[in-house]
Amino acid sequence: MRYWGYLTAKLAVAAVALAALWNLVLRWFPPPDIRINNQPAPFLHDLDYTLTVLVFGLFAVGVVYLAIWDQRYRCRICLRRLRMPVETGSWESMLQFGKPQTEYICPYGHGTLKVPEVQITGHEGADWIPHEDIWKELTRY
Repeated sequence: MRYWGYLTAKLAVAAVALAALWNLVLRWFPPPDIRINNQPAPFLHDLDYTLTVLVFGLFAVGVVYLAIWDQRYRCRICLRRLRMPVETGSWESMLQFGKPQTEYICPYGHGTLKVPEVQITGHEGADWIPHEDIWKELTRY
């Protein structure tokens, strides 16, 4: 539950920051007074305003994408960034050693994230495998 709450909080902070930036854009380009000379809306009629709206839209999409991308590589338990990427599998011997993938691990041993490198049968999502105590699993033998 903390994992999704953290994502919601990041998106809420991004929304507040983008709303403040949008208010600055609206202050920079005040709306025309339609009652005086019957001017059309500035979008698609004013090049500066249209380019500013385009850049703002691209920036907003980029901020949301970065928030979601950062969330993907966080531990589901402690919300720390996953570390120690290890490449497994083999491109040359997929049938023998398995598909190539990258495994990330939580530094405190809460779990591992397996991200497939090849998408043969369509988009495959990352696989989160929780661990009770990974250090007991590693010293079991």
